[in-house]
Amino acid sequence: MSTKPRIAVIVGSTRPTRFADVPAQWILKQAQARGDMDVELVDLRDHPLPFFDEVASNMWAPSRNPEAIRWQETIARFDGYIFVTAEYNHSITGVLKNALDQAYKEWIRKPFTAIGYGGTGGVRAIEHLRLIAIELQMVSTHATAHIGGSDFFAVHPAFGNKPIEEIEANLLPSTTAALDELFWWAKATMAAKSAGA
Repeated sequence: MSTKPRIAVIVGSTRPTRFADVPAQWILKQAQARGDMDVELVDLRDHPLPFFDEVASNMWAPSRNPEAIRWQETIARFDGYIFVTAEYNHSITGVLKNALDQAYKEWIRKPFTAIGYGGTGGVRAIEHLRLIAIELQMVSTHATAHIGGSDFFAVHPAFGNKPIEEIEANLLPSTTAALDELFWWAKATMAAKSAGA
């Protein structure tokens, strides 16, 4: 019997005025509609992590902070991830980087994709995310989704404030490809782990 991959949509911003909820809810809906994966929203607002201050990564020494341990337990439940990330100064948000640093064992050999947003669609943030994830021994999809340029300004509340469905046609091709790849890699890595690889 085939088991559906468990996928977390990780909201990578905690600012009170964040835009992240719009793409997070949209990609959550797209992933859930497929029916081939179990998808859950994981909001970093619900995980008030300290700045990383452990003696070492939990790959080498157990974490001591209760919030770090709760975060590790949360992400350990999933077989893959969809990161929702803004682009801050050509990179990911500080809170997302800190969340990535607060675990290690839980990320290993698991796939991820991302949806980025901002003036350039978060492309540089996602490239940085990939570099970080390589060190965490994760698997990146080739395809990712980007809300940028006029589409970003059309749906952002401070500008056009249009519903995201108005730009959906521009997002669906890359999103479908990203989710297809995420599903494939999740099944492949799950099978390899089951086989003891």
